[in-house]
Amino acid sequence: MLAKILSQIDRRAPFATVAAHCDIPCKIYDPITAQLAVLTMIRMVDLLEELPAFESMSSNQQAQFIRLIAEKEQHGHKVKDEIRVIWGDYIKQPQLDSYPELHELVHSIMLLASKAKQHIDRTITIELLEKVNRFAEIFWLSKGIAVYVATSPYPPTEKLVYPKLES
Repeated sequence: MLAKILSQIDRRAPFATVAAHCDIPCKIYDPITAQLAVLTMIRMVDLLEELPAFESMSSNQQAQFIRLIAEKEQHGHKVKDEIRVIWGDYIKQPQLDSYPELHELVHSIMLLASKAKQHIDRTITIELLEKVNRFAEIFWLSKGIAVYVATSPYPPTEKLVYPKLES
């Protein structure tokens, strides 16, 4: 009965959708989500650059253009959200002492993610990936886990920093 009442209220005055990373803290953090989001942004830029000039696009090509832009936007937000959660919930004074560049690095990631959303520019997204990779490197090293660099096995086949996990 309560669910029915809430459902009726929600239809008339919808509740805002909210999302949050848990503040327990769960200690489950991984920068790979941000890295994959940047790869997606790079891939969207590559696909956008393959489209013909906007004036000569068919309706289907214009629809594809809009979808690619929307995905690039969404993944730009994801980069910022994922980095912000790790920076806010995991990074503490010991990490800042060991890696004094962290505040500036996170700030530059935020600025570059915004810039990458504003433009269709592969150079900007590659620079963003480099910064996010450095953040990932610091994250894993701060946990005492070695890292290695490998080329992602899918387009856009850019280099990513991975943790060297022992089995």
